[in-house]
Amino acid sequence: MANSGTGDSVVDRVVRVIAAFPEGVTVLQLSELADRAGLPLSTAHRLVRQLAGHGLLELGSGGSVRLGLRLWELVNRNSPTLALRQAAMPFMEDIQQVLNQNVNLAVLEGWEALFVERLSRRGSVANRAQIAGRMPVHVSSAGLALMANQPPAVQADYVQQFRDPDGKVQPEALRTLLQETAGHGFAQLAGVVDPDTWGIAVPVRDARNRTVAALGVVVPLQEMRLQALVPALQTAARGIGRQLQDPRATPAFHSAESL
Repeated sequence: MANSGTGDSVVDRVVRVIAAFPEGVTVLQLSELADRAGLPLSTAHRLVRQLAGHGLLELGSGGSVRLGLRLWELVNRNSPTLALRQAAMPFMEDIQQVLNQNVNLAVLEGWEALFVERLSRRGSVANRAQIAGRMPVHVSSAGLALMANQPPAVQADYVQQFRDPDGKVQPEALRTLLQETAGHGFAQLAGVVDPDTWGIAVPVRDARNRTVAALGVVVPLQEMRLQALVPALQTAARGIGRQLQDPRATPAFHSAESL
């Protein structure tokens, strides 16, 4: 129910307050938080105090506000991706042991790949994928692997609304890339985000053969071994899928498509 002059509800304003923290930032001054949330300072102050009373935010000295541990606890305890991450972790660790490079796990969230887990080691190549971070579908091998295995109607909607901010990728080229990815059974992008890296990803399917995640690696261009990497990833993806299908192994995972 809307109860403000702008017509937004209390829930809308609470979400704006929590979402105002940019990626990698856990502390903001109250005035900056209000500005980023688009709220009057008095309204932001009242909401922050109420949220702090529930442990979702914490008030510090000098008017600073930080995300609360209670928020982290609730998200990690009840996240719908918890079962997926638990099922995937042993397989991701095995791949990392062999490659000594970045391994990531992503789900499709709208028109973006949302990364829910990532493993990396000192000395591995740069990887822009961060846990709880997002990347556009067309610049991420994980995003392409996810979108290329969605129903045709979903792909059509995606391509229809697609606009590359950099103007380098046209919708028709993207449609061809998705078709090639689906035909090959894996996605690959070389030097798109970082010029010296190559991303490869494969779909992870559930018991109903729906693509619910993508398992990927980021490796140096000079160490690219497609013939070895793809079968290893596909084997791991099948293993993750089997774990998701076994109710004794992990709690049930429900993809966004099943909700």
